[in-house]
Amino acid sequence: MAPFLNFQNIRVYWLAFVTYWGILLFGYDTGVGGGVVGNVFFQKYFGMWGADQKTKNQKKIDDLTSNVVSVLQAGAFFGALTCAPISGKYGRKPTLIAFILVFAVGAILTTVATSSTHGLKLIYAGRVISGFGIGGISAVAPAFVSECSPKEVRGRITGIFQIMVATGVMLSYFVNLGVGLHVTGTKLWVIPFGVQLIPGGIMALGLLTIKESPRYLVSVGKNELALKNMAYLRRRAVDDPVVVEEIAEIEAAVIEEREARANLGLKEAFFGKGNFIRFFIAFFIFFLQQFAGQNSVNYYAPQIFASIGYNGTKNGLLASGVYGIMKVVATTFFIFFGVESLGRRYCLFISAMGMGTFFYIIGAILKTHPPPAANASTVIDESVIPPASKAMAGMLYIYVIFYSMGWGPLPWVYCADIFPTRTRHYGLTTASASQWLWNFTITKITPTIKTALGWKMFIMFATINVGAMGTMSLLLPETKGRSLEDMDVIFGSITAEERQAHIEAQTRVADQEAHNVAGGAHDSEGSDKNDSVEKAEKA
Repeated sequence: MAPFLNFQNIRVYWLAFVTYWGILLFGYDTGVGGGVVGNVFFQKYFGMWGADQKTKNQKKIDDLTSNVVSVLQAGAFFGALTCAPISGKYGRKPTLIAFILVFAVGAILTTVATSSTHGLKLIYAGRVISGFGIGGISAVAPAFVSECSPKEVRGRITGIFQIMVATGVMLSYFVNLGVGLHVTGTKLWVIPFGVQLIPGGIMALGLLTIKESPRYLVSVGKNELALKNMAYLRRRAVDDPVVVEEIAEIEAAVIEEREARANLGLKEAFFGKGNFIRFFIAFFIFFLQQFAGQNSVNYYAPQIFASIGYNGTKNGLLASGVYGIMKVVATTFFIFFGVESLGRRYCLFISAMGMGTFFYIIGAILKTHPPPAANASTVIDESVIPPASKAMAGMLYIYVIFYSMGWGPLPWVYCADIFPTRTRHYGLTTASASQWLWNFTITKITPTIKTALGWKMFIMFATINVGAMGTMSLLLPETKGRSLEDMDVIFGSITAEERQAHIEAQTRVADQEAHNVAGGAHDSEGSDKNDSVEKAEKA
């Protein structure tokens, strides 16, 4: 009995593991672009240097860098918007299968881009198409996982999203480092772009092994199949009181939503009672997350580390790799040991204060102790890196720990928490689209900000961390330990008394459904036994 209890939610963890391979792609693709375009051979191959191949055109390089990195986000923005009606009509699992196939098409295009005349066009097209796929996945996957997770561990399981993002970014850093040190020619980008097909294939095959969301099935009237799927996910019998009560709670919420929002349109979805504030939170929380400064470091890590004194390909990429490792370790520790203990609000507040503090320190050190020559093309030995630069790198590593314990994973967890089944696909689409919109914005402007502001860039991000993000953290309602169906009560769509009355009514209905399902199984078993007896008598 003990092993059964210890692994009660193992099928939910497996579902998260499978669907979040697409989120690893999210992290990998966002991190790999900056390393690829920063390679001198890549720049020369596509005409970013002068005819003599000795003088680089900095404006062309800056444009190329921002374009290759940012077109992924542009495609993802539209993918996130497109997935909502598909997910609502056809279900979470078929939608994920469709978007991972779209991603594969884009990944193949970038992998075969070896022509000096047409290769760059293929890379742009491939990045847009694969971004479209990733955008859809990033909107559907957290909703799918959240809908299937029990409330006791929902924050932890949903938070694996950010672990996979961090892991993907870290892998991109080390793939770029290995390729940059040991590979030459067009393989410098063919290999990094080709590697993304591996997790894509794993996800596509894994999706064939999981079941559809019970909450989605209830929302489309397939209650009996929803009951069976919920029993499968919880590893319990279909007439188990835990399963029956959970399905009853879902059915009650769905009935309430249908009664209150019959013929739901976009206007009602966004402005219905208790809805607008949730959509505002989903939009604004990701605006702040993108301007926390972390993604500026994420996408342009080699360039950022060069700006604080880590010059040369090896130094910059290695420092970036260590940054990636710190992010993965910190995120994993927080998701498994912190997210369900401290609560969402306090974790976000502590995270914002910590990030702001260390960015202020970095800005101050960079102002008073600037590195001698931050030129990414200059290869120098690590021993000549100034102590102040090492101190700033250490501050960046501590900064990302604070990011990983709050504003990294929790916006996704929080947005997955707050939307009811009826508007969940709209809510998660809004969150994902906001994330990609501001992601695209920060990606495009970071090179300009870094050049124009210098040390002031860190002060700007620190002020946003402390002022805006710290304030919003304290204004958010706490959702730790609350079921998805409780969110309507928290945000004022229905009173607690009305909800309890609906649950009691649906429990009686669900008890009868479970009895019928279990009775059908017993009748079938009895019929089989009778058939066997008759055959034995005839023999």
